[in-house]
Amino acid sequence: MKRVHVAAAVIRGLDGRVLIARRPDDKHQGGLWEFPGGKVEEGEAVQVALARELKEELGIDVEKARPLIRVQHDYSDKLVLLDVWEVCAFSGAPHGAEGQPLAWVAPRDLADYEFPAANEPIVQAARLPDRYLITPDGLETPQLVQGVRAAVASGIRLIQLRAPNMYSPEYRDLAVDVQGLCAGKAQLMLKGPLEWLGDFPAAGWHLTSEQLRKYAPNGRPFPRERLLAASCHNAEELELAARMGVDFVTLSPVQPTESHPGEPALGWDAAAELIERFNQPVFLLGGVGPRDVERARNVGAQGVAGIRAFWPKTEG
Repeated sequence: MKRVHVAAAVIRGLDGRVLIARRPDDKHQGGLWEFPGGKVEEGEAVQVALARELKEELGIDVEKARPLIRVQHDYSDKLVLLDVWEVCAFSGAPHGAEGQPLAWVAPRDLADYEFPAANEPIVQAARLPDRYLITPDGLETPQLVQGVRAAVASGIRLIQLRAPNMYSPEYRDLAVDVQGLCAGKAQLMLKGPLEWLGDFPAAGWHLTSEQLRKYAPNGRPFPRERLLAASCHNAEELELAARMGVDFVTLSPVQPTESHPGEPALGWDAAAELIERFNQPVFLLGGVGPRDVERARNVGAQGVAGIRAFWPKTEG
């Protein structure tokens, strides 16, 4: 089977919007939208190929780029590896140098455009931040609300409301308050029985590994308009998550943690190997924090997830 290595770019403007281009009607997957880029020549470095393609296609010079996600997709007639980089700074005014229509799109609106199937994980990666806050255990409701408010104000855009020690009615009431704090500013991910889904239409859902094992055989439990995530710890769970069609996962523990002393850690090398075989965005969790974001990106992850590492210091 023919193998094709492609360098692609998620190009962000100063306002956070993402640049996409429409494929010519007479090409493979013609008429669909795509992230700019092109083939990596034999022996060519990915970054060199990316810079060359963006200069030819858009007339821009890449000034700053970092790894975002690698996606392997089987089109039956060829196997494509999409090596995707996030371009955060460039010079020049982007234009369709080959006559292709362009569009600057807010990340949340990318789902409204039709992309080739191989691009679906890239759409998710482009919409997600590189930090995922998980709320800590053992806090009373006022402390949790205060902390979430401070986190949103500080720029955290993805928050999981995790409160395993609360009774269900208490958690549901808290979720209502936190959903209001996040509205229009951050994506809230809830945990709990899937029977609650209808009560929180604006929230995504983060499945435990137990829920993943239980529900994966039946496929995705709700439409793609809502984010679905899962907690994974090994290759088997990642395979289940892929089969279920989740939008992203946490993979843990990367390093030893105080909360789970003695629990075997994956280590960075094993985490990188697992990510290599998984096509969706991955947040690394366990013994990592803000200082590890760049290292996580370099091993193929979306970023890092953390509890205390991202929890803001508040009064009281």
